[in-house]
Amino acid sequence: MDLDICVPYWGDPEQFILTINSVRAQTDPHWRLTVIDDGYPGTRVADYIEQLCDERILYTRNERNLGITENFRKALAAAKGPHLVVLGSDDLLLPGYVAHVREIIAALPDVDIIQPGVRVIDADGAPAQTMVDSVKKRLLTPREPATLQGEELAASLLRGNWLYWPSLVLRTERVRSIGFRDGLPIILDLALLVDIAFAGGSLRYTAVECFAYRRHGASLSQTALRDGSRFDDERRFYRDTAAAAQARGWRRAAREARLRTMSRLHALTQLPGLLRRGTPAARRAAWLLAAGR
Repeated sequence: MDLDICVPYWGDPEQFILTINSVRAQTDPHWRLTVIDDGYPGTRVADYIEQLCDERILYTRNERNLGITENFRKALAAAKGPHLVVLGSDDLLLPGYVAHVREIIAALPDVDIIQPGVRVIDADGAPAQTMVDSVKKRLLTPREPATLQGEELAASLLRGNWLYWPSLVLRTERVRSIGFRDGLPIILDLALLVDIAFAGGSLRYTAVECFAYRRHGASLSQTALRDGSRFDDERRFYRDTAAAAQARGWRRAAREARLRTMSRLHALTQLPGLLRRGTPAARRAAWLLAAGR
């Protein structure tokens, strides 16, 4: 069965061409790539895909810009097989990615989320290691392959989101049954993953490095830090999740959601930069999150 790789595209065409080429360079040819262009200016990507003449690649363009949440929903709807990847338009698959995750799917077909090992790169493709990634790797990520499910998975993610969304393989049926929430565009991935955990879903961490995640200051998540929207979204999400966990008797998950330790520490580390170049609203939102309010 082919692995569906769906890209809600918006961004630098030249970087996205590198992403496309990384898919085409897979050692395992059993993949299908669907590009959903959310109206990015120009035809560079469309022209490049057309000249490839690769029947495994489908390009579509939205008639109008839908925004991140709706385009992610279109990416989910585009999947034809039982598993999909919602790939970022500037990230890279290492050559063995498809082969590795298809082996995991064959061995564990009912697992809802597969997280392989991830290499972090900068805007130029060079190895990078930010404070966020160091914390993820050293304090949050399991030290060896592991399977997490239900409250254990929820508590792990609420303590600190150690996953790399574009690298994840998702079981299509499970994700479609839950869907993306409205009103959380910057953390819609975390919200979906926690919702999967609340539905009794499971995750397999493989520890095999086969994905390159690009971290740079122009990303949507970084922009949302500067205007404060991410901090506001996180406060609301953690508050609501703590109440939901408490209601079902998940005391450990409720405690992690109330503490939101890594989220608060992250907000605290952003305050010095926001004092220099952030908006007043961003500074206030970051302070409220860091203070646990």
